[in-house]
This record gives sequence, C-alpha cells and structure tokens, in this order.
Amino acid sequence: MTTTIIMEPDIQQKLAILGAEAEVEVTAVPETQQIQRGIQHPTGFIYNAKQEGGGTARLFKVLQTNACRYACRYCFTSCAIRRKRTTFKPDELATTFISLNQRGRVDGLFLSSGIVPDANTTMEQMIATVERLRLKEGYTGYIHLKLIPGASFEYIERAVELADRVSLNLEAPNAERLATLAPEKEFAGSMWGRMAWAAALIRRARTGADHDTPIRARSLTTQFVVGPAGESDRELLATVARAHCELNLRRAYFSAFSPIERTPFADLPAEDPARELRLYQADFMLRDYGFAADELPFDVDGFLPRDRTPKQAWAERHLVEPVEINRAPRRMLLRVPGIGPKSADRIIALRRDTRLRDLAQLRKLGVTIAWAAPYLLLDGRAAPGQTRLWW
Repeated sequence: MTTTIIMEPDIQQKLAILGAEAEVEVTAVPETQQIQRGIQHPTGFIYNAKQEGGGTARLFKVLQTNACRYACRYCFTSCAIRRKRTTFKPDELATTFISLNQRGRVDGLFLSSGIVPDANTTMEQMIATVERLRLKEGYTGYIHLKLIPGASFEYIERAVELADRVSLNLEAPNAERLATLAPEKEFAGSMWGRMAWAAALIRRARTGADHDTPIRARSLTTQFVVGPAGESDRELLATVARAHCELNLRRAYFSAFSPIERTPFADLPAEDPARELRLYQADFMLRDYGFAADELPFDVDGFLPRDRTPKQAWAERHLVEPVEINRAPRRMLLRVPGIGPKSADRIIALRRDTRLRDLAQLRKLGVTIAWAAPYLLLDGRAAPGQTRLWW
C-alpha cells in the first residue's frame, strides 16, 4: 500500500503562483509605447500603477485563489486545464500584505480571484481578507476589490463599504459574445446587474443620499477581452458608452487576446495590440472629450482605423472648417486632434489675457502641434506651414 503525502504550499510558493497569475488583471491604462510593443502586464506581484492625480502607486496584485469552477475558453484559471491550484486563506493574505506594506514595498492592494465553489463563498473569502486589513490591522490605504459575478447583494454592499475601488470584468460587450468566451456565465443579471448594484450604492454615497451605510468606494471599472469572440469595436464601445451613462463607469480596460496553451482558444491568433490602443483612445473620446458612440469613425464592419487615432479619423471626415483658437468653445477645442482636456483649459485661461498667434504658444500649453495645426486658425490666420485643408 502506497501512502501519498500532499504538501500544502508555503506562503512564498503561494505568492509566486497567485501573484504571477494576477498579471492578466489590468489596473491602469498602459502607455501608448507599451501597447505598441505588446508590453501590457507586469512581472511578479508588485505593479507600479499610474494614479489619476499624477505619480504612481505600487500595488500588491494577487488572486485569493486560482481555482475556478468555470471553463472559460480563453482563461488560464479555467477548470478544464490541469495546473497547480492553490488558495490564500484570508489571514495569510492579509498578513502577507501588511508585511510588504510595513516594509515599504507596496502602497495598496488589488485583490481578484478565481471562483470556487461558488460566487458567494469566493466573495466571502475576499471580504474576510479585506476586513482583516481594515478592522484588525488598521490599514487605511488603497484597496481595489474585484466583484464576483453572481454574488449576493449583501456581499456587493460590503465590498463597496470596504474598498476604495470595485470592479467586475464584463469580458464581452453582450450576452451573445460572452457565450463564446465563457458559456457558463450570464451577462445581464450576474454581471451587468451586479455592477448596477455597486453603481447605485456608490452614487447614493457620493450624493449624500445614504447616511446610514458608510460607503468607501468612489469608482467602478470593468475589463474586456478583445478579439477571440469576434466582437466589433462598435459593440465594445456601445457597451462602454452605456456603462459610462448608466453606471458612471470610471474606466474601461481592454486586454488584447493572447492565446494560452491548453485552453480551447489556444490555436486562435493573438489580437493586434494596435486595436487595443485605438479602443482606449476612443474611450477617452467618450469619457473626456464629449463624443457620442455613434460619432466614432467606424468602418462598415464596425471597426476603428488602425493607421491613425480615432480622433484624427473623425476630424478628417467632419472638421470641414478651421477652428479659431481664440474664439472656439471648449467643446470645439476638444474636437481638434492634438488638444486634450488639460491643454484646452490652458488655452481658455491664457486667451483671457492675450491673443494666441503662434504655434509655439500652443506647444507650451501641451498641444500636439503636428496633429492640431492643420485644423486651426491663429487670430484669423492659418498656422505657418500647414497643409491647406480648405479652399
């Protein structure tokens, strides 16, 4: 008779596995150069995330478990793949994070998880980890907590009470595309519906309508897998626009598909990173530049151009008259390629005291001159050396 001894991985082994496998979760919009080079995810479990107010934060990015009940066709945690599975107990994970934080190695926590044996049990373990940090360890810093599709309202409510940001990966833009990626998951209720619950709680807290429940979370995000389900850019961005409107979505993250060995999608081609870049740029147009989804420059098949930014493509079609930099309202300035929200505000502030007549003035304000100049008038005159667009 042979006796089999099963050894429980130690903390360092768990960290190596569950930290590395959390890399697929996007925590910040990658730099343009990173996307173009195909560099999207960090190595290890500490990730330097750009903060919206400037600077970076070192996030401890980790999974509670890499075990999962679902057999999603693109995913490394799929239950259909034989691999080493392990789980952090709440006290183990909280203690590990506090140790890293006290040693000055990390500034915040990004906690995600596989789903096993069910949504509520998984969320219960994740919340227990965060409760240990908040209530026992006295940690008051940044926590981003993933919401589990199908989790009960009480767990969603507790998550937004504890975390600074919550998110749920929609993965696909609609139920039809989700059925290709993850046929066991349900889009409308267990995914979109749970995001709507969280959004309502956050909205009430921000407006002061709910004084009884201390809501900490101030933002909601989601993530999409781009490519393997055959979705168009129009489908993705229509869903993103709806989420901005209905859920006050703070950010949409796009992850260009890369095949993983032994998954059903292992033989599919990797998605072009340029497509991911254009989706981010189009989302900025929706979120920060005042564009509507039906204004975006899709081709007949519903895709954005790859050879130029969507804002450049829109301008080529629609900016039929030059924009006078000294008179144009902010909304119109934001339609000019090379002018963003910050540079538009600087232009408006400066022109209160002076006339803008020189491209050098705009360059100092942060305008990308090569993109903007063909569409501008400087005090009634075309920018020097620009290609004439109007006859």
